[in-house]
Amino acid sequence: MSNWKELFDTEGIVEDAVREELEEPAKYHVFLLNDDYTPMDFVVDVLCNFFNKSEEQATDIMLNIHYKGKGLCGTYTAEIAETKVENVVQYAFENQHPLKCMMVKA
Repeated sequence: MSNWKELFDTEGIVEDAVREELEEPAKYHVFLLNDDYTPMDFVVDVLCNFFNKSEEQATDIMLNIHYKGKGLCGTYTAEIAETKVENVVQYAFENQHPLKCMMVKA
């Protein structure tokens, strides 16, 4: 009986093969870019609503955007990063602000 189990017990082999095939998905940084027209409070609003930042965190990031030209909003998988960029750009457009959002591979 133990020979039968040894012959057909491939659980460990399959687990090892699956573990080798799985890779951590690529991550992307999402940035907001500075412009001369979008109000600072709108940027803070975007950071709070789309990136779940607190008022304090959002203000710090907004100041980085203002003084350094861009600010890191978060790091996500490709699909989530793309969705966040699209949502932010659409929201800014609907509110007549030229705020730009981009993603860069981490």
